[in-house]
Amino acid sequence: MPATIIQANTTPFAQVAIDPVTLDIIENALRNARVEMDTTLVRTAMSPGIREQGDAFPLIADHKGRMIVGQFGSYIGPFLDGYAGTVEDGDMIFLSDPYSVQGAISHSNDWLVLLPVFKDGRLIAYTSMFGHQSDIGGKVAGSMPIDATSIFQEGVRIPPVKIWKQGVYNEDLIALVMHQTRTPEWCRADLNALIAACRVASRRVIEMAERFGDDVFVSACENLLARNHRAMKSLIEQAIGEEPVSFEDYICDDGLGFGPYKIKCTMWRENGRVVLDFAGTDPQSRGSINFLLNENMMRMFFGIYMIMVFDPQILFNDGYYDLIDVRIPEGSLLKPKFPAALSGRTHALGRLFDILAGLLGQKTPEFLCAAGFSSSPHLFYSGAKPDGEWFQLFQIGFGGIPGRPMGDGPDGHSLWPNFTNVPNEFLERYFPLRIERYETVPDSGGAGLHRGGNGILMTYRFLEDGEIAIHDDRWFVPPWGVNGGEPGARATKILRKADGSQEIVGNKQEDIVVSAGDELDFITWGGAGWGDPLERDPALVAKEVVQGLVSVKGARAYGVVLQDGAVDAAATAQLRDDLRAGRQGDLPTFSYGPSIDDLRRNSLAETGLPAPKPPVWKGRAAPQPAPELAEAAE
Repeated sequence: MPATIIQANTTPFAQVAIDPVTLDIIENALRNARVEMDTTLVRTAMSPGIREQGDAFPLIADHKGRMIVGQFGSYIGPFLDGYAGTVEDGDMIFLSDPYSVQGAISHSNDWLVLLPVFKDGRLIAYTSMFGHQSDIGGKVAGSMPIDATSIFQEGVRIPPVKIWKQGVYNEDLIALVMHQTRTPEWCRADLNALIAACRVASRRVIEMAERFGDDVFVSACENLLARNHRAMKSLIEQAIGEEPVSFEDYICDDGLGFGPYKIKCTMWRENGRVVLDFAGTDPQSRGSINFLLNENMMRMFFGIYMIMVFDPQILFNDGYYDLIDVRIPEGSLLKPKFPAALSGRTHALGRLFDILAGLLGQKTPEFLCAAGFSSSPHLFYSGAKPDGEWFQLFQIGFGGIPGRPMGDGPDGHSLWPNFTNVPNEFLERYFPLRIERYETVPDSGGAGLHRGGNGILMTYRFLEDGEIAIHDDRWFVPPWGVNGGEPGARATKILRKADGSQEIVGNKQEDIVVSAGDELDFITWGGAGWGDPLERDPALVAKEVVQGLVSVKGARAYGVVLQDGAVDAAATAQLRDDLRAGRQGDLPTFSYGPSIDDLRRNSLAETGLPAPKPPVWKGRAAPQPAPELAEAAE
């Protein structure tokens, strides 16, 4: 049963004409309100994940729940469809359970606050924000057990409830929720920050409506949505063909020893709409790498990718959603059945951007991006100091961004545009650790006309006994290159003990015991390359050798020979001629690297880890490797 909206004034809004100047003023005022939400949050939150890294997402929507400004697309529609209660003036909704809102938020650590904005008795807008909480209880510190087999192991699940009801705060509810977390001070401060951000945006919306009039404000929102619809419709006609194209990629493993898991999508244009069909995606995992993908979220992913690749000047909002038909099989990795675990869903989330690149670039290779977004590396470190004080770190790491049509991929950059790294000074001040090294990994970005971004090496020295957990991917199946670009390097994690011994630890592993003096080399994957590396400017390659981004040996992948730091022009020309002569046929559109079978065979020797076992589901044999990956790109 959908939600019931209670309004003292049921007069419908009138659609009125909006002149371009007024529309521009309202559009930019909404953008500024969205920025003000971020600023409010950062100034009042406490956890490093939100305050330092920006793991929170604001939203301002119209009175129908459609996002006008924001970053993650609107989840209000799925919430309203699944919420059986009322929405009234003075209410504020609080929730975190993905299954209660059809995956509109993707795991229980994301606490969401939703504020309906009423003016003169009418619902005129919504403001909302969700942010990642550092701990919500559950079986492990950080509440994201990669080895979970049920969502019940992942901490407190909050169904949609009213944190404020007709202006009255539910203190008992908050006390109950905070009792579940290992970090109640952080969580309470972060929740208050989310509330404050929503209230700031609500005031700005009301100020706009008071200045221009309610009907003008609502009509302006309709105009912004319609403008986005027209722009996206034009992009779809230009970039998406009627002939179906398919692409598939893999999540390396599930943290339980099985993998890789296939995600497949087929795309085509039909009656002016894009169809994204995930038939052929593997069934849900017993582990936590499942991603309960809400269809609107996928529409958002597709739209923002289209806009950023083809026309970045378009204002991103929800106006185009009816142009995209998303089909996800029930019981698959992207639509798991309750109570499947979800805490490791970032690997599938990141992989979707690689898959979109592979789909959209098949018709327009000049716009094709390589692989490299891929994942969101996490490190958890927790324990008790000698005086009994509890410490707990959750940190998001970054890998290499792929080579792109317009240039190189950034080194060690975030998947999400507004994320930032946690300053090393902050880490060393508030946690018992020291950062010994923080640098890019030379040659980890795939060679190409446009080089893939390098991965990051971050060496942590732990100063207190404790436990760590690692969540990462792209350690088994490498990021693939395009238009002749080479694959990126894979991720690895090395634990060096204080006694001098060392071991390679898994990229999805819980409960790793560390002692004071132990060091962890946390090495992320590199982005893959774009275009023929033999076309890259030799002088640029030489400069990157000086900068430590490419090694002297790695320069040879570009056909560049250096002598005493300078380009040897004659030797470079000869090497490039020899490399071109050794090629067989045209450069491949996709350079996948070794086949899955070869990766399995060589896993221990190349990665230091045994290959994951092929997944087997009840009543179904293990899937065969994709034809594209089965044929190694020699």
